[in-house]
Amino acid sequence: MLFDSIVREDRNLIELLTADYTFVDERLAKHYGISEVMGYRFQRVPVTDENRLGLLGHGSILTITSTADRTSPVQRGKWVMEVLLGTPPPNPPPNVPELAETARLTSGKVLTVRERMEEHRANPTCAACHRMMDPIGLALENFDPTGRWRTLDGGSVINPTTELFDGTHVNGPASLRHAILARSEAFIRNFIENLMSYGLGRRVEYYDMPTVRVIARAAAENDNRISSFILGVVRSPAFQMKRAAGGTTVEAGGQRQ
Repeated sequence: MLFDSIVREDRNLIELLTADYTFVDERLAKHYGISEVMGYRFQRVPVTDENRLGLLGHGSILTITSTADRTSPVQRGKWVMEVLLGTPPPNPPPNVPELAETARLTSGKVLTVRERMEEHRANPTCAACHRMMDPIGLALENFDPTGRWRTLDGGSVINPTTELFDGTHVNGPASLRHAILARSEAFIRNFIENLMSYGLGRRVEYYDMPTVRVIARAAAENDNRISSFILGVVRSPAFQMKRAAGGTTVEAGGQRQ
């Protein structure tokens, strides 16, 4: 419903990250701690908690990037890198032990997710990729596996302070969002590539990148409104023409060139 509203109202694409409103029914409102929402009809409500703004505060995203019984900084970090920024981390090497295997210290103390991740990263084979993903996910640790806000993990106070792979310090969801906004060009480029792929019915290739840049520049001049991206794709040669056998191109109307 958030995305639908941004499209229908032709709003700035960046609102996917910064929207100070969301859509809830009574049950979901209670999950978020929002009062005075009654019934099962979804309605638009303002969001005043800075940690809840945009997609990073949505329970749907936070749930699908968790496991059944705990949060997963790895999955959350991977989701941000892959889905929002278009920079997926490499696949893990074979025979890497699962995180659950390091759930306790030899003393029997139950570790927090952050402590488990630190032990996991002690393996040099794992460290290279995890140093990119884990800090992003750790900044979201105050959200439990279903996206409910919390301050404790197994009786220990959650510490969301961390450092991203480029040295940027973050201390929670709000500062992570600001760090992503500082890389908004990557977010916008990734959206255009996905929109083009959807519109063209194929992968975006290296030779499509000039078109991606043209669309990005035109959209920036129109406050990054959704219509700018859609029209940019529709008006692009890649969308209006297709390659036929023998290397010729065919326009949408059927004329060969």
